[in-house]
Amino acid sequence: MALYDLPLAQLREYKPEVREPVDFDEFWTATVAEARAAGGDVVCGDVLRLAGVETTDLTFPGFGGHPIRAWLARPAGAAGELPCVLEMAGYGGGRGLAIEHTLWPSAGYAYMFIDTRGQGSAWGSGGDTPDPVGAEQALPGYMTRGILDPGTYYYRRVITDAVRAVDAVRTLPGIDASRIAFKGASQGGGVALGVAGLVPDLAAVMPDVPFLCHVERAIELVDTMPYAEITQYLSVHRDIADRALATLSYVDGVNFAKRAAVPSLWSVALRDDVSPPSTVFAAFNWYGGPSESAAKQIEVYPYNGHEGGQAHQTVKQVDFLADVLG
Repeated sequence: MALYDLPLAQLREYKPEVREPVDFDEFWTATVAEARAAGGDVVCGDVLRLAGVETTDLTFPGFGGHPIRAWLARPAGAAGELPCVLEMAGYGGGRGLAIEHTLWPSAGYAYMFIDTRGQGSAWGSGGDTPDPVGAEQALPGYMTRGILDPGTYYYRRVITDAVRAVDAVRTLPGIDASRIAFKGASQGGGVALGVAGLVPDLAAVMPDVPFLCHVERAIELVDTMPYAEITQYLSVHRDIADRALATLSYVDGVNFAKRAAVPSLWSVALRDDVSPPSTVFAAFNWYGGPSESAAKQIEVYPYNGHEGGQAHQTVKQVDFLADVLG
């Protein structure tokens, strides 16, 4: 795709005012507290042993105490407490198979790959976690499920699941609870920003081409899926746009970025027509609050679309975490 958004020099300065609910902090504080109060057990299941990696089939309580599946991989035979990297898939993906999660353990980290409730059937090797919560009419996909009320919105549950994943991994033996990083690309990047904004003692966050940022601008700029789910929905439900946009503001990565302070490594692709560059820079430029006090860096891929830097970015992430986590 050709360049279509703001020039890079303007993107680096782009810091728009984004719709922010007056009760944003209260909403999320209550949501996380409610999920923690619901309780539930962390259950370790079967273990896949390879020559250098051991992967455990893990179940932990997420939003509402609902059981969420994950893989927890670690270097085989590792002694002591390890730093841990957590990740959630991009839109439509699931946790896949145990054998797919060996890179981060090979770099010396524990690694938890979290299933995304209700997803896992669009690409990859599948998912295993249902979403037991229903909603009113919605377009096929996930963007409009429960969109008329922030309390019923789908991504409230997904982001809460991710926060509870951090809680869960910190209870496990062999994990250094003070050295937890969260990463993700696209949808996973947006969720990573949610975790960074809600878990103040996270050690690091790595959002790649993050989705769910400056959503109102995104749906004006692009007509690609998944944002097109929102515009198509609103083209039918013509009288409820303000309610829907208000709900989306509760999960907007810009609002989480304002509340995050942990060291961060980002990426953006200038030809990305799924996560428009200006929406990524909106979150990046607000990261750390009005003073932009948090340590942050962003890698720019001028000639790439939504695939971003892929393995090139992973190399940078390995170096970044070596510096941050040791």
